[in-house]
Amino acid sequence: MTVESYGFDTLAIHAGQEPDPRTGAVVPPIYQTSTYAQDAVGAPRLGYEYSRSGNPTRDSLQECLAAIENGRRGLAFASGLAAEDTLLRTVCRPGDHVVIPNDAYGGTFRLFSKVAERWGLDWTAVPLDDIDAVRAAFRPGHTRLIWSETPTNPLLNVNDIALLAGLAHEYDALLAVDNTFASPYLQQPLAFGADVVIHSTTKYLGGHSDVVGGALVTADAGLGEELAFHQNAMGAVNGPFDAWLTLRGIKTLGVRMDRHCDNAERIAAYLSEHRAVAEVLYPGLETHRGHEVAAKQMSRFGGMVSFRTAGGPEQAVAVCNRAKLFVLAESLGGVESLIEHPGQMTHLSAAGSALEVPADLVRLSVGIETVDDLLADLEQALG
Repeated sequence: MTVESYGFDTLAIHAGQEPDPRTGAVVPPIYQTSTYAQDAVGAPRLGYEYSRSGNPTRDSLQECLAAIENGRRGLAFASGLAAEDTLLRTVCRPGDHVVIPNDAYGGTFRLFSKVAERWGLDWTAVPLDDIDAVRAAFRPGHTRLIWSETPTNPLLNVNDIALLAGLAHEYDALLAVDNTFASPYLQQPLAFGADVVIHSTTKYLGGHSDVVGGALVTADAGLGEELAFHQNAMGAVNGPFDAWLTLRGIKTLGVRMDRHCDNAERIAAYLSEHRAVAEVLYPGLETHRGHEVAAKQMSRFGGMVSFRTAGGPEQAVAVCNRAKLFVLAESLGGVESLIEHPGQMTHLSAAGSALEVPADLVRLSVGIETVDDLLADLEQALG
């Protein structure tokens, strides 16, 4: 099943999810098994030997992931960071160099600065929306990868995927795009020249805050094979029940994202007029510096909204603590609305570095509740 033959919502519901040939079950079974009986020595049935190497439920998810990102190969992992680590150790070697965003997700920064750096991987953080800065950071012969998030977490900056892909390929490097904030419903980086798409499937793809997972999708079959080899060799795969939950979430991704976007647009407009708010960070606002690029590569602008409080860091923390309907919690992309203080929560690992986020920043993951109720909660929280 491909984008050329079916629409997005059809792929989300059907790709990799044909009725079970034995029973006719419409929903793919959960193959909760660690190993498989083989027909003879050296003749595993349908290629299944051991569930780290292959599992039918995970295979269904992987086929669906490839279809909705319009890629050739999809791979599912135990978490988004497991997917990131597998990608880095597949395409990089000790002594290589990676260009990363200067506003990357805190967990990604920790992976580079505390783990990959000790393995011998060097990195430089630059604003990826400044193509001259990206070019200046390149080390020909050593820079193997540009690592992009768009929109970024939590500052919601927007990077031009096609421009970054062209620059990466000019230097025989790769472009990886973390598409978690946008989801495949709103943005498909492979169509703009990216080599690999990364997801924390915990977020919008799962969509219900009940499963942790990650994914890689690539357009190149050869790169897909290399990633699959490392997926098995490193072993950070998700289990069959986690794969099943993620598949269930993907079925409603399109309809959920429409509501996430509807609600986020209303909330961004409301915050833009509020006296207690100094700045609203949302690509859907025409005042956002990345609005034109976002409009070019996204169908809508997503459910994530960040803002800076007029009263400084103390007010930002107070707003988070006063919220009632918005749940004070890390993560994002679920049906329920969440609020957090990135500086002391999701991005604490970047404190004291060049990637430290403003202390007056509040991040909202706007859910699919009745938007008037969300607006009323923000009104009382902002005081």
